[in-house]
Formats: sequence, structure tokens, C-alpha cells
Amino acid sequence: MKKALLIVVIILAVLIALPVINLLRWTFQAKKPIGIVVVDKTVPNLEREKHKSFYWIMTNNRYVSKEKKSSFSLKDYYGIHLTKPLKLKQYNNIRYNMTEALRELPESKDAIYVTDTYGVLFSDLFPALNPPRRSRKLEGALNGMDNNLIKEMKDRNKLVVLEYNTFDWPTGEYESFTIQKRLGITWSGWTGKYFTTLDTTKKDFPIWMTAMYRKQYKKPWIFTKPGVVFLKDKAIMVMEEGSFLTKALPVIVTDSAYCAKWGIAESVTFDQWFDIIDPMQNTVISKFRIATTPEADTMLAAYGLTNEFPAVIMDPAAQRTYYFSGDFCHLNIPYWTSRFMGVDKLKGFLYSKKQDDTRRFFWLYYKPLIEGVFGDYYTATEAKK
Repeated sequence: MKKALLIVVIILAVLIALPVINLLRWTFQAKKPIGIVVVDKTVPNLEREKHKSFYWIMTNNRYVSKEKKSSFSLKDYYGIHLTKPLKLKQYNNIRYNMTEALRELPESKDAIYVTDTYGVLFSDLFPALNPPRRSRKLEGALNGMDNNLIKEMKDRNKLVVLEYNTFDWPTGEYESFTIQKRLGITWSGWTGKYFTTLDTTKKDFPIWMTAMYRKQYKKPWIFTKPGVVFLKDKAIMVMEEGSFLTKALPVIVTDSAYCAKWGIAESVTFDQWFDIIDPMQNTVISKFRIATTPEADTMLAAYGLTNEFPAVIMDPAAQRTYYFSGDFCHLNIPYWTSRFMGVDKLKGFLYSKKQDDTRRFFWLYYKPLIEGVFGDYYTATEAKK
């Protein structure tokens, strides 16, 4: 009895001691000051899911605000900031002015990360039973001021990272064209997303897709299995697992050189929105791969598409500008865990070995990707001081 009690006490002591030790290890790491402009125009709630995982990584790696010399706050971003009480549906919209965009921020900051420009719609704050594809915009779109800031940051050889939905609605055609030219890429106009089920009776399924499908194909929506939906303006392609896809979940495959350099997994599954771009002369670090059947390949070819397209590209010259063709930063991770060193070693609890476990994306892909991109930049800039 005493021996069993002793074992229990030892186990409890270890369970208590390990978090404390890892918190202390994190606390006494050398701080890495860096100035970052985070632009997130899609914050319909206080979770801030569109940039939370990015700041988790920065905090976990002991990057701190250059100005405040302390860890970043989830409130450190440009975009809509909801105010309490939430039931009043009120918010502040924090933007930069012309002077900040053209001179102050490009001079004082080291990097800009545009995590999402889709915005906050009227239907986000005032939900409808069947929300439309597009409702009245309260805030959103990549605008001229954003484009100017990105240009000034690039001209000063600062780090520039942009994510999915930079080119699509509600961004206007001129600003979309301008940013594509600035990045040296061409957007096909197509976006897509994986759905665990295409059954329209399931909760939160975007029912507006069915109307698009009926209008284009003149037949009813009969899909119920997992699948991927591709969209462009008024065109839609629905690829269901079994008939058009051998496996519905898209996979991100990374070049072996960057797997070795940054510790990125060779392949991970991805279940969020993505867009299809032509990388032109940019370096392709990772690419999406869709497990299509010959019938699906024929459907894609009719629109000039294939089942492989870029996921992450980098400018080949300065290697300071990146575009992520997926909604990479859309992850709701417990932010308090960022202050524990070695938390990613708890692999069995954080994700499984199953290839279709989408939790693997953050730990095996997005986290090492951000650590590699920002780590390379920080090391290079520190070496010049």
C-alpha cells in the first residue's frame, strides 16, 4: 500500500514539475526583438483565429515586440477589434494612415504578415438562418494603403508574408492586379476547400453552393461524401471522394531541400480554403496535391488546371517575400501553451500518426515553416548589426 502511494506521489510530482520547468526554460530564453505589422481584417469574435497561431509560434520562440520588449499580444494587429459587451455588436477599426504606410512603419518595422483580408460581414455579427455567400461588408479587402505599405516594405528588403484571400473578393480588381504583379504571380481566379461531408443537411454547410451547382449543371445536388469544392466567380466544380477523388483530403508536399532546412514534414493534409496561382518565376517551396481520378483530371483540364499547384512560393532573388496559397493561420490553438518550452514534444497528445489527422498541419508544417521564414530573416539581419 505504501509503495503504491509513493508511486502515485512521484507521478504527481513529475506532472507538476515538468510544466514548471518548461515554463522556466521558456522564461529564461534569450529574447529576440522584432517589429511586425500583422494585418487581420477577419476578426468576427474574440478568438482571433486568423492570427492566433502565428503569435503562438512567435511567443513560443521568444520573439518579443521591438517597441515594448515584451511578448506579443493577440491585440497587436491592424483590423477590426470587437468591444465588450459583445451583445452590442460594436467595434473599433484600427488602420494605418498614409504617413505610417509610406514612411513610419516601413522604417521602424522588420516584417509585415497579412494573415487575412476577407473581412467582417454584416452576417458575421448578425447571423442569418441561411447566410449568403456574400453579405454587406463592414470591413475587408486589400486596399491601396495596404498595397503601398507592402511596396515600401519590399523596397526596403523587409520580410513580407501574405496569405490566401489576398486577391479574391472583396478586394477590388485593380488592387488585386497590383498585388499579383508585385508578388510576380498570376491568380487563376479559382479557390477551393475540403469538406468532411458534402451533405447539405449537416450543420454549417454553405448551402449557397447548391444553388450555384443547380444553375450551372441543371441538376440537383446529390453529394453526401467527403469532397473538395472549387469555385470561380459563378463557376463551381464538386469533386466527391470515390467518384472524382481517391482521397478527399488535399495534401501539401514540400521540396526536400526545405524539409531538411526547416524541419518541415514531407507531406501533411490540409482542410482549409486555398487558391490556385501560377508562380511564374518564383521559387515553389511546397505544393498542393489533390488525389484525382482520370475523370476529375479531365474536368480540371477543361479550365486549364491540374491536380498540383503551389502552396508556398518565395521570391527567388532577395528571398524575403512569401505567399501562402492557403488559409494557414486559421487555427484556434490554446494561446497559454505558447509559454512552455518543448510543448511540441507531446506528440501523442497533440496529434496522431495517422496521415489524415489534420492537427498535424500546425505542428509538422505551419510551425516549422514560420520558424524557418522568420528565423532566417532574424539571423540574417542580426548578423549585419
